[in-house]
Amino acid sequence: MRKNVVVAVSTTLAVVVVGALIRRWKQWKEQQLRKTNQIIRKFASECATPVTKLWQVADDLVSSMKISLVSSHETTTLNMVISNVTSLPLGDEEGFFYGVNLQGKHLLMLCARLGGKNKPISALQREEISIPDAVLAGASEEIIDYVATEIAKFVSSHPEIDDGAPAKKKKLGFTLSYPVDEILPFAATTFQRKSANNPVHKGMVKELNKALTNHGMKMHVSSLVDETIGGLAGGRYYNRESVAAITLGMSTNAAYVESTEEVANDLTQSPNSSELVISMEWGKFNSPHLPLTTFDASVDAESSNPGSEIFEKLISGMYLGEVVRHVLLKLAQETDLFGSRVPPKLMTPYLLRSPDMAAMHQDTSEDREIVSEKLWEIFDIDSCSPMARKMVAEVCDIVTERGARLAGAGIVGIIKKLGRVENRKSVVTVEGGLYEHYRIFRNYLHSSVWEMLGKDLSDNVIIEHSHGGSGTGALFLAAAHTHAHRADS
Repeated sequence: MRKNVVVAVSTTLAVVVVGALIRRWKQWKEQQLRKTNQIIRKFASECATPVTKLWQVADDLVSSMKISLVSSHETTTLNMVISNVTSLPLGDEEGFFYGVNLQGKHLLMLCARLGGKNKPISALQREEISIPDAVLAGASEEIIDYVATEIAKFVSSHPEIDDGAPAKKKKLGFTLSYPVDEILPFAATTFQRKSANNPVHKGMVKELNKALTNHGMKMHVSSLVDETIGGLAGGRYYNRESVAAITLGMSTNAAYVESTEEVANDLTQSPNSSELVISMEWGKFNSPHLPLTTFDASVDAESSNPGSEIFEKLISGMYLGEVVRHVLLKLAQETDLFGSRVPPKLMTPYLLRSPDMAAMHQDTSEDREIVSEKLWEIFDIDSCSPMARKMVAEVCDIVTERGARLAGAGIVGIIKKLGRVENRKSVVTVEGGLYEHYRIFRNYLHSSVWEMLGKDLSDNVIIEHSHGGSGTGALFLAAAHTHAHRADS
């Protein structure tokens, strides 16, 4: 009997202890969840972009644009490079053209027929190669010769469809994308001058054309321009009301058409032109109204250019995933979001790329299986609760919404600077993988423009995806330069 009593007491004590442990564990989990929610709510509040703030950012951008345009020297936030592109397409150019886009060590070569009169691109051919490291280790002359050799091979293997125009009178479109200094260190200075009509730029064009001639090429390059200007040329080919182009990919930039009267006299390239094409380099834009957080400060401090390119670090694909990683690391350290041990890979910078971030953010599966797969694939996080997956998606949403809406504010700022918000239709061409493949980012961008302009004015700004895809801007520039060359002959 006594033994039965002892067993009963022991069992009761065990139940009480287990119950206490369960209650304590639940309390701990509730505390961790509250802490997680507090961190995320605070982050969301600091990243908020209400319409009033978007207008403050847009107005600050307009002010920075005006200051830079009347200054012969580089300003603190915007360079506003005056491009040496003196002619954009008229829309009636016809013929078979070649174009080249150089991004880092990747060389993209294209050819296609333009039909004019709003006809789509036809017979489009693309070929992309990576310049070997052995070539990159050589002198700049060797790199240029390699590029010219590959262009000559491409033209030879893709002969132009006879359109009655002599090859020697055709121009080769050539656009540059960031980072250019990875392959041609001196090419970076092309984007660092208030005027692109500088000795470095002219020297590059001369050397490239010399190399093309040595390889039997009759076509020559008239200028090297930022790829965003190529996007602007593509937009103008299809619509005369196309006034700006935006690149939203791993990097970001904006280009637009400005009245010559708005620019300092010593910066204008062609005194006979009433319009100038300007590469804004808007990644350098900064404003006291930008919604910056401690996580952004950390990303900036650990970057290769602290204190610079602030706008780019908020809206470009290079940095969106890095901001998310910093937030997830804090959650892992302070709330055990991914277990009691902080995943080591979560401390490695730039592991989370924007395509993977988009995949997690846009995961519509019931249990967010893609989120789980990506966390394992990228950070070796093998155990992730449904709550943790939900939190990861929420952080992605906060960062994406902020970046897209700020980009939208930038677009509105450009249109306001041109005085076209209230009385003119304006077309803005957008290209880049972030805009093209990240559906939620794209939707947030469009909605921000609509919210800022309201029902009555939002129809005045039309945002279109680039025609023909990435790199095709070089083709439209080739057509414009060839047409202008014939007119001057």
